[in-house]
Amino acid sequence: MAGFAITVAQQKGGSGKTTLAANLAVEYRRRGHTVAVLDTDPQGSLGRWFMARRDRLADEDGLDFATASAWGVSYEMEKLRKNNEIVIIDTPPKIDSDLKPTLRASNVIIVPVATSHVDLWATESILDMAHREKRPVLLVLNRASSRARLTAEVSAQLDTLDGDRAATVLGSRVVYAEVLGQGLGVAEKAPKGPAAAEISALADEIADVLNAG
Repeated sequence: MAGFAITVAQQKGGSGKTTLAANLAVEYRRRGHTVAVLDTDPQGSLGRWFMARRDRLADEDGLDFATASAWGVSYEMEKLRKNNEIVIIDTPPKIDSDLKPTLRASNVIIVPVATSHVDLWATESILDMAHREKRPVLLVLNRASSRARLTAEVSAQLDTLDGDRAATVLGSRVVYAEVLGQGLGVAEKAPKGPAAAEISALADEIADVLNAG
């Protein structure tokens, strides 16, 4: 893969965007790709994760990092693409005209959907905008509990939306929250755990979309 941009977007806050962006970055870096993360969310959570990672790993990691406003993202993304095979963009929890440049410059848009009807409803706006920009979308059911009736309901309704859905489902696991504050990915903290297997499987699916584009 070379010069691909992966944007993680969702209208509703708390959907797990930053956690997903960080873990995908770690996974692709572990696979030997050159990777950059771009934080366009004013809250700066991905940037704080990156700084925690830099303090922990010093120069041993190799991840590149930048921040940008919504309207400066195209310029910053092109700079990162020159030196990295994969650029992963974390976006603010809103859907408006400011997001258009990010979507337009992306090769695929990953939309995490937590297991609530509110998250499901919020997904429709990002799908509409992605379709207008003619960009592929991959919906990802996130924070799912296998024993919860709500998970089954949201999962069934997710299949009715106008967007491709990842076969991989990300579980509701404490380790996802733990690694974000530690500047790590689940594949580093618990490489043989179920969360690491989930991220690896999702990374494979995303790679298939990118390579088919």
